[in-house]
Amino acid sequence: MAAKVFESIGKLGLGLAVAGGVLNSALYNVDAGHRAVIFDRFRGVQDAVVGEGTHFLIPWVQKPIIFDCRSRPRNVPVITGSKDLQNVNITLRILFRPVTAQLPRIFTSIGEDYDERVLPSITTEILKSVVARFDAGELITQRELVSRQVSEDLTERAATFGLILDDVSLTHLTFGKEFTEAVEMKQVAQQEAERARFIVEKAEQQKKAAVISAEGDSKAAELIANSLATAGDGLIELRKLEAAEDIAYQLSRSRNITYLPSGQSVLLQLPQ
Repeated sequence: MAAKVFESIGKLGLGLAVAGGVLNSALYNVDAGHRAVIFDRFRGVQDAVVGEGTHFLIPWVQKPIIFDCRSRPRNVPVITGSKDLQNVNITLRILFRPVTAQLPRIFTSIGEDYDERVLPSITTEILKSVVARFDAGELITQRELVSRQVSEDLTERAATFGLILDDVSLTHLTFGKEFTEAVEMKQVAQQEAERARFIVEKAEQQKKAAVISAEGDSKAAELIANSLATAGDGLIELRKLEAAEDIAYQLSRSRNITYLPSGQSVLLQLPQ
């Protein structure tokens, strides 16, 4: 009797295990920010896109393909040429995500690794097309315009593949070694030219100052000559008095000067 009971319990447990396995294989989860596309072995890829949550499917017959629909970054480096035939190294940073409604078409025509198959090729194509419109100098001075043009063209191109570009940015822009050396030589030449111009201007200013000083000395000599002709030696005597007054004033302010009356008997009070 006990053996029959245990046998029944074992069969029941086995049945529950099988049923649980079947039920588990008939359920699948779609996480937040993801969507699912159902592949049916008999009808192919279904047009309906499954949203977030837990869903049922027919085991073995149906298979869910999960897509991440959140914005993801990708850096695409490209080497191309400018309008004046300079080599340009550009790195483009893209934030992309698929169009949810077009996931069945993306999976059917491109595959799950759509970003690897689409983004590098269209980014290289657009960058080469846009950069070829500008020369090397314009790529530096008009970088915002270049970035905007790349963003507009690339967004339009990506839309044909069912992709949305939330942001497109030029994060790296360098030129070839020859162009960099040419720019450095140009800067050095400009600095030397500015230095030479400064030296020339300084010499001209010094020349003007010397002329002005000479004219001032000539004018002063002329005034003195006129004064001597008019007043005779009186002007010279006046200048002597002014000089003596200035010397006396300077000596009076010095502590190391001692004034002694005239006569030798007063010196150190020595007896005669």
